[in-house]
Amino acid sequence: MRLLIALFFLTLTIPRLSLARTLPPADSLPLTLRQADSLFLRNNLLLLAERFRIDASQAQVLQAGLYDNPTATLELSTYNPETRRVPDIGRQGQKIVSVQQLLYTAGKRNKRVALASEATRLTEYELLDLLRSLRFDLRSRFYAIYFQQQTLSRFDQQINTLQTTVSAYEVQYGRNNVSLRELLRLKALLFELNNQRTAIRFQLADGQQQLQTLLSITTPVRPVVTDATLTRYRLPTLPDDSLRQQALRSRPDLRAAESLTRQAELNHTLQRALAVPDLRVGGTYDQAGSYVPNYVGLSVSADLPVFNRNQGAIRAAKSQIGYQRELQRQRAIQITNEVDAVLAKVREVEGRMQTMEPQFTDQFEQLNRGVVVSFQKGNLSLIEFVDLIEAYNDSVQQLNRLKADRVSAYEELNYLVGQELF
Repeated sequence: MRLLIALFFLTLTIPRLSLARTLPPADSLPLTLRQADSLFLRNNLLLLAERFRIDASQAQVLQAGLYDNPTATLELSTYNPETRRVPDIGRQGQKIVSVQQLLYTAGKRNKRVALASEATRLTEYELLDLLRSLRFDLRSRFYAIYFQQQTLSRFDQQINTLQTTVSAYEVQYGRNNVSLRELLRLKALLFELNNQRTAIRFQLADGQQQLQTLLSITTPVRPVVTDATLTRYRLPTLPDDSLRQQALRSRPDLRAAESLTRQAELNHTLQRALAVPDLRVGGTYDQAGSYVPNYVGLSVSADLPVFNRNQGAIRAAKSQIGYQRELQRQRAIQITNEVDAVLAKVREVEGRMQTMEPQFTDQFEQLNRGVVVSFQKGNLSLIEFVDLIEAYNDSVQQLNRLKADRVSAYEELNYLVGQELF
């Protein structure tokens, strides 16, 4: 786990020359998924901020290992009524010097260091869990934007073609060759398509805003996706139980729950140690106030555990162990159920993709190209033309949404298992 943290911070220091070469002169930034991942690791401000939390927690380990400073006391004679000297601190005067050091018993210092070290591990697990969550969000939005842009491109082509048809109909209407009803029906179809395109643009704007925030950039992203990138998402060959066990081994949120349990156990051990009194060892020099001049003495003191034996803190720490153990068990059950649920989603969406005819997209494209020509030649009625255009556009949206859902389901499986399966 510490190696993962080290590798993560190492990526933050990699020069950005490779990214600079990808910057296009246009107003959008073309990125592959690998490039987006790399940019995300270097730029994301939440991840950069987490580094300071880890530094702070490591400093707490250092602080827990420090010894208490010794206490020094100096007492001076301010006035001698016999000699009337103010102050009277010379060779015939009076002064007392004492030094005292607190010594921890029952291994309290080592127990505090162990507790602080476990808190540091918890911070590291939280960083890995944040990285896992943000990366899933990044990839889901990356592919959602890509398929929305594919849909938008088809709508733009369709609207341009339909705009040409409407313009031609307006000319024919001016010549009384077509009815106003036919012209208005085409205009209504064009209006509907423009509204749908606007809705897609709104979704794209929201997705771009989230993706740019994740990458900490201000330039819109144009995802670059190849067929090879999409075909690597396929049903895992591992048995379901193996995926469940892998999730229980890999999930940083479960590791964090285990760390909280260990912290509760370490705190209980520390609270029991705190019931043992500490020692205060010191030395005293008294110039003229003791039974002999220039007195030097050794002192040892400790609290007597008569009333306060830290009973309440020990009981609370013991109860906290039970509480954290139950939360840890609940987290393990939740992880197992999450893996089962996402496997069902993956199989469902993959089944839908497999049941589609392989030539479905090509056939629909061929039909769409012939619809306008057939309509212009009079081989299609207005009702048939509108029905086919609406069916085509609805199918384009549904197909691209299905493709995005498929990739998102596989990325969710990565997220819930805690490993890069694809």
